[in-house]
Amino acid sequence: MSRNAAVEKEQTPVAGAVAAPSAPGGASVPSAPPPAGVSSATTMPAGPESSRARLSRKGHRARLQAYAVAAIAVLVYVVALGASNTRQVKVDWVFGHASVALIWLVLGAAILGWLLGILVTKLFRWRTRAPRAR
Repeated sequence: MSRNAAVEKEQTPVAGAVAAPSAPGGASVPSAPPPAGVSSATTMPAGPESSRARLSRKGHRARLQAYAVAAIAVLVYVVALGASNTRQVKVDWVFGHASVALIWLVLGAAILGWLLGILVTKLFRWRTRAPRAR
């Protein structure tokens, strides 16, 4: 392939592509910024981060870290609760009785209460919702 054929091949436009304008001497001109609403991973914010934006970002990070610490504390508490409540207890039902580990009784009651709380909240929200437009 000759040099002229290689240059022509490089300059052949691709279907749907927009050629960037070039300055005299072959130097390329920087392209325009992307249109509004279009983000580009390679573009940086227009200026330095404002103190309000930085404070908001750091506050969000601190809240996430606090949630992580709280989740770990709850996990440690549940493990300690399970380790300290391993003895068997007798549970009397209306028609009989059962012997279960105390931790299963406590965790079962907690999960049942949590699920009933969610159900009641959904029911109240459904009963007090705004009427639908017809």
